Order: sequence, then structure tokens, then C-alpha cells
Amino acid sequence: MGHTITEKILLKHTKLKDIHPGEFIDAKVDLCLGNDITAPFAIEEFESLGAKKVFDKKKVVLVPDHFAPAKDMASANQCKRLATFSKKYDIKHYFEVGSMGVEHALLPEVGLVLPGDLVIGADSHTCTYGALGAFSTGVGSTDLAAAMATGEVWLKVPESMKFVFYGKLNKWVGGKDLILHTIGNIGVDGARYCAMEFCGEVIDKLPMEDRLTMCNMAIEAGGKNGIIAPDKITSGYIRSIKNKAKPGIGKVYSSDKDAKYRDVREYDCSLIEPLVACPSLPSNVKPVRALKDVAIDQVVIGSCTNGRISDLRIAAKILKGKKAKSNIRLIVIPATQKIYLDAMKEGLAKIFIDAGGVFSTPTCGPCLGGHMGILAAGERAISTTNRNFVGRMGDPTSEVYLSNPAVAAASAVKGRIAHPEEVI
Repeated sequence: MGHTITEKILLKHTKLKDIHPGEFIDAKVDLCLGNDITAPFAIEEFESLGAKKVFDKKKVVLVPDHFAPAKDMASANQCKRLATFSKKYDIKHYFEVGSMGVEHALLPEVGLVLPGDLVIGADSHTCTYGALGAFSTGVGSTDLAAAMATGEVWLKVPESMKFVFYGKLNKWVGGKDLILHTIGNIGVDGARYCAMEFCGEVIDKLPMEDRLTMCNMAIEAGGKNGIIAPDKITSGYIRSIKNKAKPGIGKVYSSDKDAKYRDVREYDCSLIEPLVACPSLPSNVKPVRALKDVAIDQVVIGSCTNGRISDLRIAAKILKGKKAKSNIRLIVIPATQKIYLDAMKEGLAKIFIDAGGVFSTPTCGPCLGGHMGILAAGERAISTTNRNFVGRMGDPTSEVYLSNPAVAAASAVKGRIAHPEEVI
């Protein structure tokens, strides 16, 4: 019996001759990641272990991105713990404000993740890097502490599920819609502790940014990881960023033809239209056209899911020469400093501001109800973020609708959930 791409990557990071789904393994990590919420706990555990040094100062990444620039004294002290730890242990990849960004947009951008890598992060959306053909998954702070000390992580080999996307994408449909369609089909626990392998003729043509969005939300279906086999688009993306941090283009793995899957789902993309996940689960998916009566108070365009330059370009295309409804708060957040600068150079920031929006420094802030866009009681937002649980973005009585950037931008103009064709 052959192996899936996920199994092959895990096997290569062990001393074992073979592995199978359900087995527990100790695997070497190529990178371990923490942020200003999770890393302080990991640092505390690391110090309680009595460790004298991290296993590899080049393979530990710390990014203060959730509450940075610090929003209050508590967040300032959390961020300080990362800075102090990084200085003490000479961590090479510590990203202070000014060089930082939303972690899951930042790491691929600076070339810290390559195909074939095994990456863990104390953040559930670490699964994003599967878009590059890496195995990546979220872990707890204790697991991060152990990995920082030993360079290894304890994992159960996941079963794999294959998702085949065929046909042709409709206008205004992208990676966000494909993953919302998938989660809507299988539910928020439909891929529980499984590797979600995305493939098919549509994936073969899908830009890297859309692939990152799809793998980012694998966790919203309960997936252990999302993954797409590396191809020409992958190598082209890696070469475009000039691999500032790691040389080469990584190790390319793909699934064997006789690999075993727990389930195989096939989707005709010609039947998929722009979608919205309604409160309060990412699986509560409906077509945009069915939600035209839903008024909103706030639009957020950003996050590790849809804060990349391609997302901002799509939103700007919708908003150029238009105004957000007067009672709408339009918040646009580029995911990294580089994306911020690119948006400035391309005139996108001016379009957003002219439309009545604000253009923020990179932060995860509003996605988790941290800062920069918290919802009041009874308010309703449409957001390009990845999670819409009760109280996720603020007051427990507020509501969050998830969409792609085009739908979010169109909704800002109309003051209600709107299809891009209504305003373009």
C-alpha cells in the first residue's frame, strides 16, 4: 500500500522505516512557531523544564502579532516576554513591530517554510503552510515548549481525506469560497484529526494565495492539516520570494496512486458561487444571493486568511471610485509590512481611505476580538477572517459573517451583504 503526501513527510521526519495512520510517532521539526498569546506560556514551560538552550536558534520563530503594537499593559508584558526570551536565547527569527506581520502570511513571505518541511505552531491556523506542500499543524503551548527544547514533537499519524475540485471557477469565486463550500459539505468536525488533501484541475491552476487560504481553514473542518502537492505554482512562488531565509525549493512529495484515503469527495466548481458562512459556525454556508436582506455595521478585510496583496487588489477593484455606506465601519488590514508597502505603492491604500475606510498596521486584532474592530452588543460584521463563533469578534450578541474579499468590499458599499456584481 502506498502513502499519502502527509504520511511521506511525517515518515521522513522519523527514524522509522514505515508508518501508518493511527500510529504515534516522535518527529523532528523543521520549524516551531509561537505568538504573543501562546509563546509566553510556552516560555514558562520551557524554563520549568530546566532547558539551557533552544534546540536550534534558527528554527524557532516568535511573532508578536495578535495584540501588537501592544493594546494595553497586559499585552505589552506578553510581547516583552517574547522579546526578552529571543534576546536571551539568540532567536534568529524574532519579528518585532516594524518587521512583523500576521504570522501565517509572514512566514511564507520571508521563505521560512518550504515543501517537505514539518512545521508546528502554537496557533490553530498553522495548517496554512500545507499550501506549500509542507506538513504543518497547530499544537498547544506545552508541545511548543518541548519542541523548542528537543526539536521533536509527538504526533498521531492522521488518516487522509482527498478533496478533488474539477470544472471551472465562476467569476468572483476563489479559494475562500472553495474551502467554505468544503466545510459546508462535511461540517466543522467532518475532517476531525484528518489530513485534508486538496487536488484536481482547479487546484492545479489555483494561485498560491488562494491555496494558502484553503489550507488555513482546514482546522475549521477539524483537520489536523491541509495540504496541496507542490507543483510549478509552488516553485514559482518560492522563487519569487527569493528565499531570503532558507536556500533551495525544499523537498517535493506527492501521494502514491494506491495511497489509502478515509474518504474522497469531488466537487464541480462550476456549481459553486460566492459564499458566506453565517453565524455562528464556518459550516453554516449560504450563497451570497440568499443573504441580501442582512444589514451590517462593519466590514473587515484582512487576517491570515485573506489579508494578502491579491486580496487587497480584489477589494480595491470593487471599492475604487465608490464610498462605503455612511454608517459602515470599513477596516482594511494588510497582513504584513511588505503587503502594506505594496498596497501603498499600488495606490490601494488611497482607494480604501477615499472609500471611507481605515487602513491599519498589520495585526490579527479584530479576528479574535482583540482590538482594532471589536463589535458592540447586537452589531453585525462581514469579515474575510476565518472563524465566526459566538463572541469571536466582540460582544456575545454580535454576529460575524465570513466571506471572500470581493463580497466584503461590495457589502461595505451597500451596507448589507452584497454580491460583487451589484456594485461593479
